Amino acid sequence: MCLCQTRLPAFCMHACMHLWFLLHYRWLSLAGRLFIFPWRRHHYLCPALRRQPCKPNILCHLLLLLAPFLIPVEHSSFLLPLSPTTYRISSTGVADAIRTSLGPRGMDKMIQRGDGEVIITNDGATILGQMSVFHPCAKMLVELSKSQDIEAGDGTTSVVVLAGSMLNACSDLLAKGIHPTMIADSFKAAAEKAEEVLQGMSKPVDLRARETLINAVVTCLSSKVVSQNSDILAPVAVDAVLNIINPESAVNVDLNDIRIVKQLGGTVDDTELVPGIVFEKGANKGAAGGPTRIEKAKIGLIQFHLSAPKTDMENNVVVSDYAAMDRILREERKYILNLVKKIKKSGCNVLLVQKSILRDAYNDLSLHFLAKMDIMVITEVERTDVEFIQRTLGCMPVAHVDSFTPDKLGSAELVTEVTVPGGSHKVVKVTGVQNPGTTMSILIRGSNKLVLEEADRSLHDALCVVRSLVKKRFLIAGGGAAETEVNLRLTEWSKLQVGMKAYCVAAFAQSLEVVPYTLAENGGLNPIAIVTELRRRHAAGENGTGINVRQSSISDMYAEKVVQPLLVSLSAISLASETVCMLMKIDDLVPVARV
Repeated sequence: MCLCQTRLPAFCMHACMHLWFLLHYRWLSLAGRLFIFPWRRHHYLCPALRRQPCKPNILCHLLLLLAPFLIPVEHSSFLLPLSPTTYRISSTGVADAIRTSLGPRGMDKMIQRGDGEVIITNDGATILGQMSVFHPCAKMLVELSKSQDIEAGDGTTSVVVLAGSMLNACSDLLAKGIHPTMIADSFKAAAEKAEEVLQGMSKPVDLRARETLINAVVTCLSSKVVSQNSDILAPVAVDAVLNIINPESAVNVDLNDIRIVKQLGGTVDDTELVPGIVFEKGANKGAAGGPTRIEKAKIGLIQFHLSAPKTDMENNVVVSDYAAMDRILREERKYILNLVKKIKKSGCNVLLVQKSILRDAYNDLSLHFLAKMDIMVITEVERTDVEFIQRTLGCMPVAHVDSFTPDKLGSAELVTEVTVPGGSHKVVKVTGVQNPGTTMSILIRGSNKLVLEEADRSLHDALCVVRSLVKKRFLIAGGGAAETEVNLRLTEWSKLQVGMKAYCVAAFAQSLEVVPYTLAENGGLNPIAIVTELRRRHAAGENGTGINVRQSSISDMYAEKVVQPLLVSLSAISLASETVCMLMKIDDLVPVARV
């Protein structure tokens, strides 16, 4: 009799027997649980079932698989240890999840968060950052994507796909009996050789060649949701970086010097580069109607309050006398008027008011006095923007009205409130700043929130591509050309190696073909035929050929202007191999009970 043939008491006895076996025979592997144990006469192992022999069926197998998950975490030390390969290969599901997003024809992901917010993107770092991943090895791939985003800004999907392919290659090598340490050492040597091959096939780039930089940014944007707007976003990203660095001597770019302002309405084509500052909201004119355009502006930034003072503690003051109430109102009016007169005396005609959480940073009375004195007021300035405003305008934040002196003011040629095209929203633009070339602002437009957020992420990646070219001024061909060339050269190099290292290097080289294979697969092409032809072209010495998914053929990527920074590919291979080598040296997962 077996589980499907017994009554409830017998079923409970079978379950007890299986759990008893799991707790007392820890040496049995997963394969033993699946195949060896159920097909033995296991009823002799449990005294309660010696009188009820049974033949196992599928329910026995299911119980054996589910039993470890039924045991509480605090008793997890009694669970049967899984094979080390199981822990490593379990993380490849993360790579398979985002593999379909690779390339210009990659599919987008719609992510619905717990609060109901929806995100549409195909950026690898964004997708993995929103995923709920619990396995420790899978979390390492999520961190891998974040590291690639910090280092290069692009290639966040490619690095995870490469890591997943390398882990699959490690699985085959382990099945052949090769020691994990030997695999890790060989992969490390292969990654160093791959870097040499990439540097050998790269071409130097001059930062003054604006068109070359735009081509690299267009290649990055070709796989984004807003790829149809790359002719607008690419020049904006290139000009924003080139305007804040010295192309001759710059070795890095601080992207904090480029401020991105998002404004709903219009289309992505309405995105513009502003050589100054853009404030998300219009001027606060109050009831009196203050100015909306100031030339030869003297700009001040205050951190104190333009409202009546309050007690430090929460107290209530009850006034029952009308004379006392009038006196309070007069004193409040006199106090605020005194503040505004001191601001006007300093020569300030544009006032920036920092946002406050302690009490009202301003009130209607203060806005009325400022409007009467022709002072333009911009309120709700975020604390995080103070440093950027200070670097751009040259003004100093003032915490007390007595310190508000002319030397603390910044200057600009024009401060004006404009209505953005395609909408009714108003923004304030500050142009002709005192320190040109220090900072830049980008005003992004979008028809809805989803497009606006994706345009923001895409523009950030575009800026990172230009930054990668500043850090390492070399370009390589895209379309899978780099991975195919490295695969070919590493395969040749593996034939010069001896012993198990030759197998490991060959497996590392083979794992790199996942990029061109995936590009062809996502593009609706025959991946086997395309990759075979691509390999043949590279063997003939055409190291610039790659997959042209738009024409469904193999083309010269340099002629097609499909190029990418060398730093992106170098970082992807280096970080992926480093993560895989770390995973290969893990032989067990040791969960710790919560205290």
